[in-house]
Amino acid sequence: MQFTELLSVRRSVRKYLDEQVPMQLIKEMIHDCTFAPSAGNGQPWKFIIVQDKDILQRISDDCKASLLSRIAGNPEDYARKYEHMLQNPTFNIFYNAPCLVIILGESNVKNLEYDCTLAAGYFMLSAADRGLGTCWINFAKEIKDTDLRGQIGIPDNHTIVAPIIVGFPAIQPKIPARKESGILRMVG
Repeated sequence: MQFTELLSVRRSVRKYLDEQVPMQLIKEMIHDCTFAPSAGNGQPWKFIIVQDKDILQRISDDCKASLLSRIAGNPEDYARKYEHMLQNPTFNIFYNAPCLVIILGESNVKNLEYDCTLAAGYFMLSAADRGLGTCWINFAKEIKDTDLRGQIGIPDNHTIVAPIIVGFPAIQPKIPARKESGILRMVG
């Protein structure tokens, strides 16, 4: 697939087939994303793969409760616009995707957010190249239950940067309208 075609097929997918992604494919995509640039070539990213449906549901429930608690404590919280959706007991923040890959790293790394975000972009492009769908689920940064964090292997000194669901798309979303490039000025 040509790079420009790959860019056009990479979409945020929110409806998946009930079919597990082979672990070998997940490992290949993680390998691909380690070629992302990072500050000082620090490569601070780590990965947690969750494929257990019960654990995915527990993470979804915990994150929904955390977000609703946060909204209750701060009426101006940006997440308020999602409050109705988060209150729905049948809403799963992972859209019932079969797999979650959490990209995270040590909290004290200066450029962790940038480095892991670049790796996440590579991961999503690698998935699209293999016919898989992905969606960055920012809600999943809100895992607060310490037992659950321990069960899935999140070290205390690590920050979740990019929780990404991955699976075989049931529907391939169309490309939404794109804004103009936003070039402010051309000098020279």
